[in-house]
Amino acid sequence: MKNIKNLALSLIVLTIIIVASGFTISPSVFKNNETVMVVENKQKQTLNLFVTHGHCSTPFTGVVDNLKVNAPIRSDLGNPLEDMKISFVVNPNSFSVCAGDDLTAKIKTPGLFIGKNDEKIIFKTTEIYTMGIDWYQVNGKMSIKGIEKDVTLFATGIKKPKETKTRLLVLEGQINLFDWGIDYDKIVNGKTEINPTKWMYINMKIEMS
Repeated sequence: MKNIKNLALSLIVLTIIIVASGFTISPSVFKNNETVMVVENKQKQTLNLFVTHGHCSTPFTGVVDNLKVNAPIRSDLGNPLEDMKISFVVNPNSFSVCAGDDLTAKIKTPGLFIGKNDEKIIFKTTEIYTMGIDWYQVNGKMSIKGIEKDVTLFATGIKKPKETKTRLLVLEGQINLFDWGIDYDKIVNGKTEINPTKWMYINMKIEMS
């Protein structure tokens, strides 16, 4: 009889614990162990760049390798990419200026983006901040010629109404070439200008799979 009472008491305590835990542990808006992984290796993913100098700019593109975007899948209608991570690699030897070979040769001037050891341009996310509906500030580390610096980019997710999954991601921003000790005018044209060229703009459109 005593064993039956102890068993009944144990069952009651276990039931109370299970019920209480149901009220105190709220379900996550993210599905566990599920991620959206985008690796743009099947298609020729490119990064659009341009440097501004004077009243004009030089637009060019670079081939992207090892592009990865991963983020938890949401089960609600919230910002789907607020915890995403982005990384990619660009070989500056792949740079090409749409205006022709002469400007392409200038962009490929040794010491500008191509270092002595042919280092690649590498970007990796460090922090993501949600700025608005499907709009994010993307902080990360960017390495150029083997020198790593902090950069801030912005990303916009595009999806159809009532969809929870982002169809298209646009990553863009600008970096100060002086942060890497790059004097564009001196390297390309042989002299430093009074109003130096220092801003390079970045834009990449990523199709989410």
